[in-house]
Amino acid sequence: MDLASDFVMRPLSNVDEDEDSFSSAAVKPAPGTLGRLAGLEGKWSGTGFNVIWRPNSKPADQDRFLQINVTKETLEFQRIAGEIPNRGLLQEDMNMVGLHYLQQISDKNLGAGLHFEPGIWAHVPVTSNPKEPVTIVRMATIPHGTSIVAQGVSAKADETVAPVIPKIGIKPFGIGSPKDTLDFEEQDLKTKTKFRTPAAGLVGVTQAMVNDPNSVLRAAIAHQKITATTRLQVTSAHKPVVGGGTANTAFLVGAADGPNAVAATVTSTFWLEKLNGEAKASQLQYTQTVLLNFNGLSWPHVSVATLTRTH
Repeated sequence: MDLASDFVMRPLSNVDEDEDSFSSAAVKPAPGTLGRLAGLEGKWSGTGFNVIWRPNSKPADQDRFLQINVTKETLEFQRIAGEIPNRGLLQEDMNMVGLHYLQQISDKNLGAGLHFEPGIWAHVPVTSNPKEPVTIVRMATIPHGTSIVAQGVSAKADETVAPVIPKIGIKPFGIGSPKDTLDFEEQDLKTKTKFRTPAAGLVGVTQAMVNDPNSVLRAAIAHQKITATTRLQVTSAHKPVVGGGTANTAFLVGAADGPNAVAATVTSTFWLEKLNGEAKASQLQYTQTVLLNFNGLSWPHVSVATLTRTH
């Protein structure tokens, strides 16, 4: 996880600059700001909840399987030394400042590894072309075959209250029609089905959790005194910040008759929380929704967690 001790990002010279000023003996540039990302730096661990509709090819009489997991997680962020240069054509060059991270998630009941994600969060200064305010960007790769670029606006000051965590559902819907949701029997834990995680994997899971995965986050902070919150929200959609998106492997994209399971969009919100007036956030919560598209529907894949700073 650690970067080499002598590794420092810095711009190299432009064509009209003195090459000698960029020699190895040159003074290292002063570090830029991480902005609201600064509170992420460190190591975090904790538990969470994961719900994903998986495509099902065998037997052929049903296209879906509902996987439900109680999770345990570690998430580590480390600052990238120096500034990350970006050369501009339509505007002058600009530098980003970033953190690299590694996320590891396992099933708490069964011990199976579920998710492994290396990536980068970066603080992006104001740009003139395109005309954007200060933004943040999360760049990530997932071993199942998807890469994401998710962006958000980071202009507001820290909130002085506990976070407002909205309700969220897992009902599938027609692609492009999020209001036209569908109900399937796998969502009802009282209904027996072979197309849902078996009982051994459902220890600690309630119907309320399945109906609204974010309820796990609200329950975790119900009796805490949160005195300040920093919210980091990013999406792979082209709004509110232009650009971004997802890229999927050939297997996920599939052929002319449709995808196996394309990760179409990713939206996540992270809350850095200070408890009882502490100077530095000691708790990190997040909720993430990935829309997997297959067989004409968008299937929500929701992951949530509450993590505590360990370093």
